[in-house]
Amino acid sequence: MQLIKRLTGMALMVWLLSLATAVSAQQTASQEPQRLSAKEAVDYALANQSSIKTAKLDELIQLAKNKEVSGMALPTIAGTGMYQYNPILQKQMFNMKNFGGGRDSFAVISFQLPHNLQGEVRLTQTLFDPSVLVALQARKTLEALVSQGVTKSEIDVKANVYKAYYNVLSAEKALRILSNNIATLEKILADTKETYKNGLVEKLDVDRLVVQFTNLQTEQTKLRNLIELGYASLKYQIGMPIKQPVTLTDTLSTAEIVAGTLDLDKFDYSQRVEYRLLQTQKAANEFDLKRYKLKGLPSLQLFVATGAMRGSDKFDYLQSQSYYGYLNTGLNLSVPIFSGLQRRRQVDQAMLNVKKNEVAIENAKLGIDLEREQSASTFRNNVLNLEAQEKNMKLAEDVHSLTQIKYREGVGSSVEMSTAENDLLTAQNNYFTALYNAVVAKIDLLKSYGKL
Repeated sequence: MQLIKRLTGMALMVWLLSLATAVSAQQTASQEPQRLSAKEAVDYALANQSSIKTAKLDELIQLAKNKEVSGMALPTIAGTGMYQYNPILQKQMFNMKNFGGGRDSFAVISFQLPHNLQGEVRLTQTLFDPSVLVALQARKTLEALVSQGVTKSEIDVKANVYKAYYNVLSAEKALRILSNNIATLEKILADTKETYKNGLVEKLDVDRLVVQFTNLQTEQTKLRNLIELGYASLKYQIGMPIKQPVTLTDTLSTAEIVAGTLDLDKFDYSQRVEYRLLQTQKAANEFDLKRYKLKGLPSLQLFVATGAMRGSDKFDYLQSQSYYGYLNTGLNLSVPIFSGLQRRRQVDQAMLNVKKNEVAIENAKLGIDLEREQSASTFRNNVLNLEAQEKNMKLAEDVHSLTQIKYREGVGSSVEMSTAENDLLTAQNNYFTALYNAVVAKIDLLKSYGKL
């Protein structure tokens, strides 16, 4: 059965994610079953899924970085202290004639003292710096970039949760119908055994029904086990403890899938978060280009420094001695003159990155157009297939019911019963596969139009 194969694939994924599942299981789980609609499952995932939490933490990190950039425009105050000991004093030789001596004579003099102590507090305020100016202008763009990253993570999580939710829902619906088939076949088997005891049918008829009944029970057991793994996969997708019981409250039908489809004629590329991300990345790269262009402008800083110092020929700083204070203020002007053409090359690289963004945006538009066409076509085809399989299943049910009536009245054979049962099982499996494929196609369609 294709349904069994699909759920088997989910089981493999669950085992590969066992480490993350073990961590999730450590969370507190309630013994009361939690009722979840598809919308409630998505809301739970948006609040608890690890990828969403990581994206939101990235957003907070960017906000903290923006505050750091804002601090570059504020004054900085730093305090410094220095003690210096000179065991051998540096000396200089002077010609005393230069100081009024009658003839050339030399004297050796030292301007240092063995012990020197100094303390200073310096305030620096940036008055103009191109890099700081551009960084301040780029803050909102960078905030938008990480915010759109959160939105993209949320959309991806929504798609995964919806698919996992409806996968379990379709499997549960298949299990209910399969259980009804088993109940019906069990009654027919019991009646056939009684008829066999009366000598009206052959043992071969009973054996055929027993084999068929056993096969259906085996499929039922497989389906139950794989539904359990499907629930585990859904809980992982929404960030819920594995041991938390869950009851799904939504229903799944052809009418619900077809209903509420969006107007495919109204679309703007900005509805897709991937397109908005590329646009915002281009704006960020344009700020980078602007930063390199303005790097050739001078920067200006204001500084104010005050402190005190004292020198001595012995270490007597713990005694009451006089210190000599000072205060100075001024401007620091830095004018770049020649940087080995590095700035020019940086401007070239930044400009090429902007052009790369433009190419990526145009390619994204083409990709979005293709994705929209493919998803719309796939959805239409899957809906048509679903409607056809639903009709086939109803027809197979009618044939199965008629065959049962003929068999009970003694005008039908066990071979016809087996054939009708197999045909019904195949039709039901095809229907549930088509049902799941249609709902997945609808999710992909909504995602391609930015409506998820």
